[in-house]
Amino acid sequence: MHMSTPLTIDRVYQCLATVMDPEIPVLSVVDLGMITGVELAGSAAVTVKMIPTYAACPALQFIQRNIQVSLERELQVPVLVQVDAATHWHSNRLTAAARQKLEAFALAPPPVSGKVSAEILLHTPCPHCGSKDTYMRSPFGATLCRATHFCKNCGQLFEQFKPLE
Repeated sequence: MHMSTPLTIDRVYQCLATVMDPEIPVLSVVDLGMITGVELAGSAAVTVKMIPTYAACPALQFIQRNIQVSLERELQVPVLVQVDAATHWHSNRLTAAARQKLEAFALAPPPVSGKVSAEILLHTPCPHCGSKDTYMRSPFGATLCRATHFCKNCGQLFEQFKPLE
């Protein structure tokens, strides 16, 4: 950061948008809706409040450390990253850009929904061809936040980012 660049919440969010998720490297912590707040202590320090996408996320400490290191390097101030215990992540926190990035990454995004149902999980549109002629092969994918599906139309196996209320 140049000495003339002021420390603002917008600047912090710009930097956070460059901190990528280690399990889905096309999505930032901002895309995922993991950031619940940013506080500035004048121009001397930053506190970031964040939430994991899943309570048992094994990457939580890794993500916290990436946020701290990236922001301290870019902003040149001490950064504290806290888990926001009052807020719980749900899949509707994903940004519209995140949903597009997931599809481009061949990972089906979760539907925007108020309730998770069997229909949502069973007939997920294929990110390869768009067909809804799919079925869930396993509720477990490569990570806790993914399920494995198969497309009967194009024959591709794909994962879906699981919806979570």
